Amino acid sequence: MHFESPWAFLLLILIPALPLIRRFTLKRGAIRFSSTGNAAKAGSSFRRRLYQLPAVIRLLALVCLVVALARPQTGREQIVDVSKGIAIEMVIDRSGSMGAEMEFEGRQMTRLDVVKNVFKNFALGDGKDLKGRSNDLIGMIAFAGYPDTICPLTLAHGALPPFLDTIKLVQVRSEDGTAIGDALALAAARLEKADETLTRQRPGNKKIYEIKSKIIILLSDGENNAGKRDPLQAADLAAKWGIKVYAIAVGGGESVQSVQTPFGVFKVPVSQRVDTMALKQIAEKTGGFFREATDADSLSAIYKEIDQMETSEIESIKFVDYKESFLPFAMLGLMLIGLEILLSNTIFRKIP
Repeated sequence: MHFESPWAFLLLILIPALPLIRRFTLKRGAIRFSSTGNAAKAGSSFRRRLYQLPAVIRLLALVCLVVALARPQTGREQIVDVSKGIAIEMVIDRSGSMGAEMEFEGRQMTRLDVVKNVFKNFALGDGKDLKGRSNDLIGMIAFAGYPDTICPLTLAHGALPPFLDTIKLVQVRSEDGTAIGDALALAAARLEKADETLTRQRPGNKKIYEIKSKIIILLSDGENNAGKRDPLQAADLAAKWGIKVYAIAVGGGESVQSVQTPFGVFKVPVSQRVDTMALKQIAEKTGGFFREATDADSLSAIYKEIDQMETSEIESIKFVDYKESFLPFAMLGLMLIGLEILLSNTIFRKIP
């Protein structure tokens, strides 16, 4: 247990002095008797033996309140390995073509769901080869006809799965498309401001964490056909800011997609052209690499490659997460005061 305001214990010095102060300041009434011998022979009642009980309860109440003023805190010591980390922006294509099916751990699901699951393993760890990126700032951007910031750069990785769940295939035809350039430019802008984001998240602790490098992991299964910015212009912007792009072409070739019709769900063949040349040029301009992922296993292998290339320098930082525990002492003190008042006005009432 830790006390946030230990100076409050100085008040305990005054508590033993209270009975003396009361003794010399309290005026008591007296009645003269010729002899008290008969009263002494009568003995003491149970009430008489405990006549000091209210005073003792009062002193205990004061002790409890002083302890509450000292603000006891309980905490759990934690050791976090953080020193230099990497700022990572995940840029995920959610256009309609990402609805094509792909196998993941024995189940058929959309490309988008496979991308989300493999990314979750990369960020949080899969208990096998991927240990997770607990020391890195991670943010997410999803795009179809235009990009959206799904999750800002954060070290609180427990928030990533709920944000991932919000990424859905585009439902409105007018919003469909593949705005690779705009999404890449937005991700680069977010990383350029990563130091400001970190300062807001950890005010006063700027020296605890240092951004070692900044990378973008771009996943798409199409070619740029929407948005205002050309992908190569966005790549130039990322290169200017020292941001590497790892470009991944997902799928490619023939695949099937489940389509809901009035007569049920049917699987129809789909073919999507991936602009691998543009993705290669983006990676080359920024110092990253380009890879093709035709299935979940190859996508996981690419993430393992990135995981090995982008390592963090770490050191142990010890801190204690405290929880306020003064309330039980304060409540007990107030209850004892109430009990003392009750006893003083009933069983131990004095007249006058």
